[in-house]
Amino acid sequence: MSTKGKKYCIFSAQYFPHLGGVERYTYNLAKFLGKHGNEVVIVTSNVEGLAAYEVMEGIRVYRVPCWSLLAGRYPFLKPDKEFRKINRILMRMKFDLVIVNTRFYPHSVYGAWFARRQKTRCIMIDHGTGHMTVHNKIGDAAEQIVEHGLTAVDKILCKDYYGVSMACMEWLKHFHIDGKGALYNAVDLDQILELQKGPCRDFRRECGIPENGIVISFTGRLLKEKGIYQLIDAVKVIRKSNPLVYLLLAGDGDEEDGVQEKADEGVIPVGRLEFTDIVAMLKQTDIFCLPSDSEGFSTSLLEAASCGCYLVTTRRGGAGELLPDGSFGTIMEDNRPETVLKTMQQVLDDPEARKSGIAKTFERLKKNFTWDITAQKVEKIAEEK
Repeated sequence: MSTKGKKYCIFSAQYFPHLGGVERYTYNLAKFLGKHGNEVVIVTSNVEGLAAYEVMEGIRVYRVPCWSLLAGRYPFLKPDKEFRKINRILMRMKFDLVIVNTRFYPHSVYGAWFARRQKTRCIMIDHGTGHMTVHNKIGDAAEQIVEHGLTAVDKILCKDYYGVSMACMEWLKHFHIDGKGALYNAVDLDQILELQKGPCRDFRRECGIPENGIVISFTGRLLKEKGIYQLIDAVKVIRKSNPLVYLLLAGDGDEEDGVQEKADEGVIPVGRLEFTDIVAMLKQTDIFCLPSDSEGFSTSLLEAASCGCYLVTTRRGGAGELLPDGSFGTIMEDNRPETVLKTMQQVLDDPEARKSGIAKTFERLKKNFTWDITAQKVEKIAEEK
């Protein structure tokens, strides 16, 4: 049975130019569904005050009005005249499948409600393995109440739940949801390998890193929950006895100023990078470290694996699905400062294990975590009755 020529509507509370894992998941899933001959429409929040409608790389993107809460991290749907206009336009379209990314935004409830009104099948994809945090006990408690409330509404409107990893599937059980399977986060491996062949930015030269220097990298949002300060402090200690170790941090976010304050000769923030530069930096990296508190299935981790980095991360999200044992990479039990320091010292002292782990992880990624594979799984869902 052919799965070509379907029409998909993807609801994502945030989308480009906001850069994060959910946004990149939405983009790549839409791109590969399109490559397979399908039509895709993305509905997102107008956090940045951009055009309400535009076509991006052949994908139609509608941006509904919102209030931008928590410095843009939590867009809250604004049901005004502009929203009603966009909703009427969308209602006139007939979709074969509505895909909602994440559960805990009003935008997610809107996506599930839209599918119910259209009498179109809806699936909701979870991207987390823990509650969102604002690093404040009262704020976190309020967030959890809101998340459980919105999820209760989601469960009424949408019956089919998936995760970007099996770890996300376990987290869904916290909300008494039995998920149907993993629609894995993934990489466009062909694109990454092609970018590696061309001329690229020389981060080692720009940052004054000698030829025999060892580069540790982090890419992603600069947030406390990513464990960036534990990593920075560990590298600073290591450099006292091994000044050939350097840390490059790529990204922006709430802690951008704090990271800049800790910068020195060996700890080098490089800011938010275009994808071509991310690939270039990762290709020049020896060890990629993501000491995060909470992940669904980190895009940055997958990108680092595809660029030949040795991976060090925490037991969060899909890490164990990419690194099933210690011969692939290193998974830390927690991200306490002493744990990160001890782990990085051990990894730096064993270059042969790093070399073997890089090769094994790349092969595993190639067989399981590409966008062609994930898009095909979504197409099979669209065919189900």
